[in-house]
Amino acid sequence: MTDKENLTFEEAMEKLEEVVEALEEGDVPLEEAIEKYKEGMELAKICHQKLTNVEEQLTEILKENGETESFSINEVD
Repeated sequence: MTDKENLTFEEAMEKLEEVVEALEEGDVPLEEAIEKYKEGMELAKICHQKLTNVEEQLTEILKENGETESFSINEVD
């Protein structure tokens, strides 16, 4: 596991925001911009994985008798 994978969701999002801000400023040399882009993609992947993990945990609810029951959230467009 890399150090980035040990970040909390909030820490990863904060670092991702810093990368995006640096790239939006446009004062970054091309080689550094490419490295920042790669870092940003890695951070975005970590955030997505953490959200997916939480979503999987939330797909089961505990009934009064202690059993779990699957449920889904229907998103309305």
